[in-house]
Amino acid sequence: MCAKNATIIKKPWGYEKLFALTRQYAGKFLVINKGHRLSLQYHEKKDETLYVLSGTLRLTIGDAKYEIVKILTNNAVFHMPPKTIHRMYAVRKCVLVEVSTPHLDDVVRLQDDYKRETKRG
Repeated sequence: MCAKNATIIKKPWGYEKLFALTRQYAGKFLVINKGHRLSLQYHEKKDETLYVLSGTLRLTIGDAKYEIVKILTNNAVFHMPPKTIHRMYAVRKCVLVEVSTPHLDDVVRLQDDYKRETKRG
C-alpha cells in the first residue's frame, strides 16, 4: 500500500503522518509536541532511521543502568537498529521523518507517560 493521501494517526504526544507503506519500507512524519515524550521502548524487528526536520529532540538510548543522551536539532540523523531501547522527548516541538521497515506495530513499551500497555517484567 502506498497511499495517495497521507494517513494521520493521533498520539497522546502529537501525531504521525504515514505517507508510505510497502512490503519493504514505511515512511512517516512524527510531530512531537513540546514537553512530551514517547514511551521508553524498543522494537523486536523494526529498523528505523530518523531525520530531524525541525525542533530540538532529547534522545535517550539505553536503560537506567546505561544511558546515552543526545540533543538533536535540524538536519540530525540517527539510526535505531532492532532491540535498541530508546525514548524521544521534544525540548521544542519536533518534526521528524522516519523511514523504517514496515513493522509498524512492533513496539515493546517499557514505560509510558500516557498509561498505555507496557511489557510486564
